[in-house]
Amino acid sequence: MPTRPTVKPQNPNFSSGPCSKRPGYDVSKLELSTLGRSHRSALGKATLKQAIDDTKELLGLPADYRVGIVPASDTGAVEMALWSLLGARPIDVCAWESFGAGWHTDITKQLKLECNLLSADYGQLPDLTQTNPDHDIVFTWNGTTSGVRVPNGDWISDDRQGLTICDATSAVFAMEMPWEKLDVVTFSWQKVLGGEGAHGILILSPRAVERLESYTPSWPLPKIFRMTKGGKLIEGIFEGATINTPSMLCVADYIDALNWVRELGGVNQLIATSEANLQAIEAFVDQHEGFSFLAADACLRSSTSVCLSLDLAADQVKALVKLLDSEGVAYDIGSYKDAPAGLRIWCGGTVATRDVEALLPWLAWGYEQVKG
Repeated sequence: MPTRPTVKPQNPNFSSGPCSKRPGYDVSKLELSTLGRSHRSALGKATLKQAIDDTKELLGLPADYRVGIVPASDTGAVEMALWSLLGARPIDVCAWESFGAGWHTDITKQLKLECNLLSADYGQLPDLTQTNPDHDIVFTWNGTTSGVRVPNGDWISDDRQGLTICDATSAVFAMEMPWEKLDVVTFSWQKVLGGEGAHGILILSPRAVERLESYTPSWPLPKIFRMTKGGKLIEGIFEGATINTPSMLCVADYIDALNWVRELGGVNQLIATSEANLQAIEAFVDQHEGFSFLAADACLRSSTSVCLSLDLAADQVKALVKLLDSEGVAYDIGSYKDAPAGLRIWCGGTVATRDVEALLPWLAWGYEQVKG
């Protein structure tokens, strides 16, 4: 039986959302001149526009793509897209974990639209080549609750007639994204950048804008979903005039994270850290019986939300999660409530590889404790 480790992670925050703050984060160092000011003031609008412009620059988005800050985190951004864009064409929905399944439910039960469902169990990916380029395609890039990611965008046609609507909340700033193949992309800064909750980011290609300006859904749209007026895009949403009041404290926190990304040398550095974290866990799993990846195919494994299966009963897994929490070495690493029992370890770019490496001996020790 392994001995009790002595070295603990300096930062035990491995939650998959909200995720760990960046190394060296200090809330007292935020630029807070916007607090107490209207978000409609010149200062407020300029700060929101800075967040938008910095996002576009750091992600390397095409010049004609638009970025907006919207309400209700990634969920709000996805719902805005679904409610505003769908219904003009047939729909393919790809679902292999809880959030993709949730979008399928909203499309069929709330919008009452028929769609073609391509599904797979947790840990697997459906055959994405079966999607139809003449259809609108709704999918997650990274299955936050399953540890499965889309390996590339080769299956998306450059000559598609439909829109690709991609929930990429735990992929943006952590994985290579083929922007030209994605018409709508959503994420929240509370994921990979460790920001505060409640705000979403909505990215639109010119093709998505054309759909918004040429198609009106048959159902009523809540105010916070409306992106057009008089048949034209409300450009202000994508220039810093948000639909509803944002938290300027959260925006300052986001800008701090973006500045950190720039200081690191860009998004590629975050991607490299996330991949190194995954590789550390892969090496551990290779050497320890009783641990396996929910995603058996290495090509499909997420580098952010790393999901592990254990040769333990569900109550033993819960005991392990509780034990590691009580030892102060890993917080919030139990699997998602709808996923198979196991561990979900956040390994995005704000998590230092040395902390992942320090956690791993505790996993082996804790496993033996609860199994015995």
